[in-house]
Amino acid sequence: MSYTLLPFRFDRFNGDEVFITNEVGEFMFASRSDLERLVTYGLDPDSETFLNFKAKQILTDTAVESVIEMLATKYRTKKAFLNNFTALHMVVATLRCNSNCRCCQVSRKDVNDSQVDMDKPTAKKVVDTIFKSPSKAVKIEFQGGEPLLNFKIVKYIIEYAEWKNLFAKKRLEFVICTNLTLINESTLKYLKKHHVYISTSLDGPKDLHNRNRPLQDTDDSYDIVVEKIALSRQYLGNDGVSALMTTSRFSLGNLKDVADEYIAQGFNEIFIRALNPYGFAKREGSWLGYSIEDFVARYLEALDYIIQINLRGTYFVEAFAALLLTRILTPFSTGFVDMQSPAGTAISGVIYDYDGNVYVSDEARMLASTGDRRFLMGNVHKNTYQELFNSEFIRSLIGSACLECLPQCSACAFQSFCGADPVRNYSEQGDIIGHRSTSDVCKRNRMIIRYLLQLIRQKNERVEDVLWSWVSRRPIVDDERGVSCCT
Repeated sequence: MSYTLLPFRFDRFNGDEVFITNEVGEFMFASRSDLERLVTYGLDPDSETFLNFKAKQILTDTAVESVIEMLATKYRTKKAFLNNFTALHMVVATLRCNSNCRCCQVSRKDVNDSQVDMDKPTAKKVVDTIFKSPSKAVKIEFQGGEPLLNFKIVKYIIEYAEWKNLFAKKRLEFVICTNLTLINESTLKYLKKHHVYISTSLDGPKDLHNRNRPLQDTDDSYDIVVEKIALSRQYLGNDGVSALMTTSRFSLGNLKDVADEYIAQGFNEIFIRALNPYGFAKREGSWLGYSIEDFVARYLEALDYIIQINLRGTYFVEAFAALLLTRILTPFSTGFVDMQSPAGTAISGVIYDYDGNVYVSDEARMLASTGDRRFLMGNVHKNTYQELFNSEFIRSLIGSACLECLPQCSACAFQSFCGADPVRNYSEQGDIIGHRSTSDVCKRNRMIIRYLLQLIRQKNERVEDVLWSWVSRRPIVDDERGVSCCT
C-alpha cells in the first residue's frame, strides 16, 4: 500500500464523472475509473491524478498525523461560528400589524390590540438576557408584527442596550424589520442617530407587490413603500436600507421582473426566497404555494438572468447563491442561521416574543402561534440565562441537528455546503431529524448546489468572475484598466 485514504464523500455528477469532497468541503472532479483506482489503491504515485487527490487531502503518502492536524485546523475554521455562540437576537416589539400580507408567517394581530405589545419590564429583561451572551458581536433585530406600532419600546431597547454596552463593549448593531408605511422623518432622524439599519419587504413590480402585500386599509402599498425607501435612504444612505422578497405562486413566473424591480429601486442584491410553511402562509399554502421542483426551476432561470445582468456590467447579487458559493469556494462558513451545522437554532440566533417567551428561532415562534410550543426555551421573567441557553432541551436539540450525524446527510457529498434545520423538519415532517428523500429543503439545496457546481465546472472565466464578485461582495474589476466593470 503506497498511500492512506482520508475521509471523503462523493456523488455522481455528469456521465462518467464524480464529485468528491474531503472532510472540510475541498472538492475536485474525477472520472469514475479514477475513483475506483483510488479506493482499490491502484493509483500511480507519479500520476497527475494521484497528486490532485493528495492536494485535496483525500489521500496521503506521508505521516497521517500531520495531515489530520491540518484538516482539523480547517475544520475549526469551518465551525468558527460556534465560538461566538448567540450573536443574533430577534425581538418582537409587537404582534400588531397594519399589513395584510398573503404570505404572512407570523399570524399578525389587529392594529388596536395593544395586549400584544412588549412592555418595559419585559424589554429590560430581554436586554439583560441578551448581554449575558458570550458573543463579542450582538445584533438586535426588531421583528413584528410591525415594530413601528410600538416604537416607544423599540427606542427603550436601543437606548438601554447602548447604555449596557458602555460596559460590555460588544460590537452592537440594530436592525428594524418594517414595511416602512408608518415611517416618517422624525423616526428616521432617530434611526440615523442610533445607527439602525432598515430591512423591508419588496415583492416585485407594482401589481405583484400589491397582490402579495396589501395593507389593511388599501391594496396599493407599492407606491407608499417605494416612496418611503427613497425617504429612508436620504437619512440612512443606500446601504442603510435592504429589502427581502418572498416568492408566492404569483411571483414564481415573474422572478426576472422582480430582479429588474430591485435594480430599478437601487438595490444591488436580491434574496429569492421560497415560501416557509408557517403562519398564514401554511394555512393558505394551496392558494399561494407550488412544488419545490417548480421553485428551483424558476429560481435557476432567474439566477442565469442575474448572471447575465452582471456580465452586461451591472453589479447585482443573488444572495442565496452567494451564501452557498462562499461555502463552496472558501474555507469559511457564513452567518446564515438557517444553514449551519450544528443548526443555528438558539446557539446562533434566538427570538424573544412580546411576552418574554424565548424560542430557538423565528420559525419556532411561528409554530407557537398555532399552539405548538415544542421549541419554547423558557421566559425571561422566569428563567435565568443558563436555564434558557444551557438546558437539556437545547443540548438535545443541537445534538440532533448536526449533519455529520444525521441519516443520509452524514454521507452526502454536499454536507459542508449545507445546514440542519430541526424546526423546519418538524413543521414539514413531524420529526426534528426529518427524512431527506422527502424533504423540500434538502431537494432545494441539492439541486441549487449541484447547479452552482456545474457553473464552476464549466470554467467560464467571465462567469467565474461574477461568482467570485458575489463571494467577495465587490464588483468585477478590469485588471488592465484597474476600474470596476460592474456599477
